[in-house]
Amino acid sequence: MKILQNDFRVRKAAFNKKRALFTSTLDLELRKKLVKCYIWSIALYGAETWTLRKVYRKHLESFEMWCWRRMGKISWTDHVRNEEVLLRVKEQRNILHEIRKRKANWIGYILRRNCLLQRVIEGKTQGWIEVTGRQGRKRRKLLDVFKESRGYSHLKEEALDRTMWRARFGRGFEPVVRQTTK
Repeated sequence: MKILQNDFRVRKAAFNKKRALFTSTLDLELRKKLVKCYIWSIALYGAETWTLRKVYRKHLESFEMWCWRRMGKISWTDHVRNEEVLLRVKEQRNILHEIRKRKANWIGYILRRNCLLQRVIEGKTQGWIEVTGRQGRKRRKLLDVFKESRGYSHLKEEALDRTMWRARFGRGFEPVVRQTTK
């Protein structure tokens, strides 16, 4: 957890260095593109290999909202709801969608190849020790997110057919729009 907090400090510092994002002389659409290009590339570096827990997802969503608030010059003391902030900047929550998309592209690339990394991800390498009797919930693995919806054999078949993979996880893999209850 300490490492994640330090990472977010570094990412927020990178955002603060880009003072042009806070000026009103630039168009809103241009500022949004700059945030997604420069800030998110730093924030999501290596996101393909992350195992996202609920706490990390919450941190990422709060980081995304922090970016939009800073860009829109909205202080947290103004008590503006997140939905209102998103409406003001004409944006949706999509940082988690971007991570899922990057992870799907990377996993598809790995599963199409016959390499050591594929065998490591599948758990087919020798030399690792099976730990039994560990208390608590079973650890989530890299492929668990994709295996939940379908089995691994279906996942691998779809990865081998690049057009099917892209249809499922590529362009058609749209962000989730949250419905608010009033």
